[in-house]
Amino acid sequence: MPVEKMLFTDRLYQSAKEIWEKSYQHPFVQGIGKGTLAEETFIYYMKQDYIYLIDYVKLFAIGVQKAHNLETMERFAHLLHEHLHFEMELHRKYAAEFGITREELEATEPTPVNLAYTRYMLNVAHNGTLAELIAALLPCAWHYAETGKRLKEQYKDGLEINPYKKWIETYSSDQFGALGQWLIELLNELTDGKPERELTALEKHFLITSKYEYLFWDMNYLKQDWQI
Repeated sequence: MPVEKMLFTDRLYQSAKEIWEKSYQHPFVQGIGKGTLAEETFIYYMKQDYIYLIDYVKLFAIGVQKAHNLETMERFAHLLHEHLHFEMELHRKYAAEFGITREELEATEPTPVNLAYTRYMLNVAHNGTLAELIAALLPCAWHYAETGKRLKEQYKDGLEINPYKKWIETYSSDQFGALGQWLIELLNELTDGKPERELTALEKHFLITSKYEYLFWDMNYLKQDWQI
């Protein structure tokens, strides 16, 4: 019986497993799951996440440019439209529930970690291949979906009274998970038969942005900002 071939994203998942587990156990993430995270800390996160999303959405626009066929172009264009016109509006409405205005969101300046993370992804996207772009942006979509599902399962008994219930339900939803799943499938398609040196470079991007995901939680939990 033939041995089933390991998908490239299975390799990525195994490589990043320890990083993702450390992220999941971070007190910021666990605080969301338990509903004990200080509201002022969550507000700090919401502001930083909003301006992170502005740069993240630009990656979909670059994806249109880097795409090799019309179908992929259409999917990236759809993601760009959905995030600009619907996802970010949902983020603004959710932020408003915590007393954050749109003006406050848009006036937020990125912290050093936020700026470094988004600039890394944008640099890879502008200068690399479509596969490199996906490898760099995939941890955000995939890690968030994994986190949302795990939190919902682990803390299901207290979910109804959790002040961050909407956050958990959003990122554990099939709708959100579909983005990561499409990117996973596309990356596996793009990497099929590629030489090891290319796969190693893609794995490096994936691991670096996985580490940035951890640093993003930590930065928000500690409210790290410019010191000068």
